Amino acid sequence: MNYGEIKNCDIADGLGVRVSLFVSGCRHCCKGCFNEMTWDFSYGQPFTSATEQLLLDMLTPDYIDGLTLLGGEPMEPENQQVLVPFLHKVREQFPGKNIWCYTGCVLETQLLGESKWRCEVTDEMLSMIDVLVDGEFVLARRNISLAFRGSDNQRIIDLKKTLECGETVVMDLD
Repeated sequence: MNYGEIKNCDIADGLGVRVSLFVSGCRHCCKGCFNEMTWDFSYGQPFTSATEQLLLDMLTPDYIDGLTLLGGEPMEPENQQVLVPFLHKVREQFPGKNIWCYTGCVLETQLLGESKWRCEVTDEMLSMIDVLVDGEFVLARRNISLAFRGSDNQRIIDLKKTLECGETVVMDLD
C-alpha cells in the first residue's frame, strides 16, 4: 500500500486533534473529489514499518484524540490487508484513542453485505473503527456547511454502537 500524505494535529477530519493518514488507491473516482491524485494506487510513498512507527509516535501525545483514515479509499481490499495489522498496533498502544475512517462505500450494502469491497479482513477492520463516514462524495449534493463530510448523502456513523445493536446509529454533529 502507498499513502499520499500524513497530517499531524489535524482538526478537519474528525472530532478533536487527530493524526490523519491519506492512503492511495480508490476505484470510486467521485466527480469533484478533493483528492483525485490519490485514486492511483501507486501515488505517494510506500507504507512501511518506518511509516507505522512515525504514526504511532505522532499518536503518543495526550492532546491527540485519535487516528483518521482517508484517502484514496481505506476500504479498498488491498488497503484493508495492510491497515488491519497497523490498526491492531494502534489499539494495543492507544486503547483510549478513537479511530475514524472515511469511505465512499455504504456500510450496509457494500461493507456488511456481499460486494467487491469485502474481503477476509473487512469485519476485523470494521471492529477496530469507532466512527465511519460513509458514502461517495456527490458533487450535486455538496454542502460546505456540514461537519466532517462534503455532501449531504454522506453519514457519520457511530460504528461501535451500530455493530453492537445491529442497526445503523448516525451521529448528528451539525
